[in-house]
Amino acid sequence: MFIWSAKINKKKIVFTLAAVLCVSAAAVALLGNRGTAASAAVSPKGLKTEEDRVAYLQEWGWQVSPQAVLVEELELPKEFGPEYSQYLELQTGQGFDLTKYAGKRVRRYTYEILNYPTGETGVIAHLLVRKNTAIGGEVMGGSFLHGLAVPE
Repeated sequence: MFIWSAKINKKKIVFTLAAVLCVSAAAVALLGNRGTAASAAVSPKGLKTEEDRVAYLQEWGWQVSPQAVLVEELELPKEFGPEYSQYLELQTGQGFDLTKYAGKRVRRYTYEILNYPTGETGVIAHLLVRKNTAIGGEVMGGSFLHGLAVPE
């Protein structure tokens, strides 16, 4: 008879599940709806305040909640494995290079989108920020994930 025990860290499990969800949603989004590259007029720098971040998302065409519904501090993986390839492609397609921030701590601001083109509710925008600069972001709904650009 074998007895096996393990100490479960709930934070690691939640983070892993969130990462798997993001990667899965990215796969669906890349197969169906490819995001548009970032406009040169949208500057990712100088996002010091809530108003700055809301204005940044407005430059992408989104009307969002005036305050983030969730703010999390995350540590990006030191090495991005193959499970991140589609997510990294999504970010690169928008002009973001997350590999430059491997192993670094970032803040993820989550905003509710109020003007999604299909009228769908419960759509959110994630904005990854490091040192007052947007380094990544995406829009998520129940069955999709795409870049920050408003889909056509």
